Amino acid sequence: MLLKIDNLSCGYGDLKVLFNVSMDVEKGECVALVGSNGAGKTTLLRVISGTTPVTSGNVYWEGNDITGVPAHKRPEFGIAHIPQGRGILTTMSIHDNLMLGAYCKRSRSKRADLYANVLDMFPILKQRLTHQAGTLSGGQQQMLAIGRALMLEPTLLVLDEPSLGLAPIVVDEVFRTIDRVKENGTSILLIEQNLVQALAVADRGYVIETGHINIKGSSKELLRNDDVRKAYLGI
Repeated sequence: MLLKIDNLSCGYGDLKVLFNVSMDVEKGECVALVGSNGAGKTTLLRVISGTTPVTSGNVYWEGNDITGVPAHKRPEFGIAHIPQGRGILTTMSIHDNLMLGAYCKRSRSKRADLYANVLDMFPILKQRLTHQAGTLSGGQQQMLAIGRALMLEPTLLVLDEPSLGLAPIVVDEVFRTIDRVKENGTSILLIEQNLVQALAVADRGYVIETGHINIKGSSKELLRNDDVRKAYLGI
């Protein structure tokens, strides 16, 4: 087991957001977490990254309890988090944004090889390395955010709403990229409202509603589930 969330609850002050959530991610698989706005998806990612404290329950990484490990140490485990909105530094160059991804000890010595691999995956970035990141389109900025995360040589890539605000044709391109990352052996935890796109690349998924995991199963099972189809596909 790569990542395990065990009976986890948390919130912000008196506001409770997650209630006894349990889920896991195996090595080499893509797991989707889908749900509507306000369901608790982003809060769960923040718990995994260590930026939101836990009220009860535990987070395990490769069998070790990391619940109390601070956020700045978690990337050394190989956890790369791409936040909602991408989190790139728009006034810095594309090159410098990518280099920031290799700041950890785990990837520093391999920086040149990782950089070359990222540019092979995203040739559009290679053509514009000296340009400010803010000059990129939304889809290109998402590619940059993924490329920067890959500079960590992550074991687990955590993506929060990668399709948010993008045109449908660009969303298709982003999800093709996610599929390529998965094919290279990187585990992925994908948080999405776009159920069909998410389950198309995921091996299995969880549905979160008002802070509770209500439904789980393989991607095929979720797409056949009547409650899921009614809530997210209007069928």
